[in-house]
Amino acid sequence: MKRLHLLIFTILLSIWMGREHAVARAFAAKPAYMELKVYHIKTSRQEALIDSFLQRQYLPAMRAAGIATIGVFKPIGNDTAADRSIYVLTPYASLGQWEKVGKETTAKLLAAGGAYVNAAHKNPAYTRLETVFIKPFEEMSGLAAPKLDAPKSERVYELRSYEGASEKIFRNKVQMFNAGGEVKLFARLGFNAVFYGEVVFGSKMPNLLYLTSFANMPARDAHWKAFGSDPEWKKLSALPEYQNNVSHIDITFLRPTDYSGL
Repeated sequence: MKRLHLLIFTILLSIWMGREHAVARAFAAKPAYMELKVYHIKTSRQEALIDSFLQRQYLPAMRAAGIATIGVFKPIGNDTAADRSIYVLTPYASLGQWEKVGKETTAKLLAAGGAYVNAAHKNPAYTRLETVFIKPFEEMSGLAAPKLDAPKSERVYELRSYEGASEKIFRNKVQMFNAGGEVKLFARLGFNAVFYGEVVFGSKMPNLLYLTSFANMPARDAHWKAFGSDPEWKKLSALPEYQNNVSHIDITFLRPTDYSGL
């Protein structure tokens, strides 16, 4: 009887573990929230330090915690920028998972040490670390890896931030993307979106963020030219209810690192 109970327990445990792994994979594809970390740096030493930390410590620790798909990007022209940066996009199944993984992973990384963790206050690994928390749009709730054949060194990822003059006006732009059909229009025109989402907390609220991807810069320009002349966009953008719903736009062109999951 004991052997039978042990066998049943083993079978149930295996089923439960398999379900947990399946749920984790589903969460990676369809997150409830996304965290965008932006490391602001000044020197090549800092960039190398963060690259090493992300590739050899952070990403393995996050994969061990069940989060496999993480994107790491750098702005095009980063080497000559006054404020150099590294972007890290991480999906989470829930606020609870974000809190749990953050707490446990941070503890493990601090315990493991290394050049990044133990950087001295007079010679830090970065100048500042910015965090933006994002909730995916209803119309595209998943996090999609772009379908591009071009080498990562040639790809162009376009991160756009649309700010609204007020919460009400911002909601109007979000509605335009979802029920208004703007997300579907981008999809039809092959913009290879990675995500669309509203910022839950960040430095430019109220605002939304979305990330599209292209084989190269000429392809990006051609897509936007097609978008601007598309009859559906002209009709949508001319509707009275969608006028003046964006007060400021920031555009950042990115490239994925060699070790990026997106």
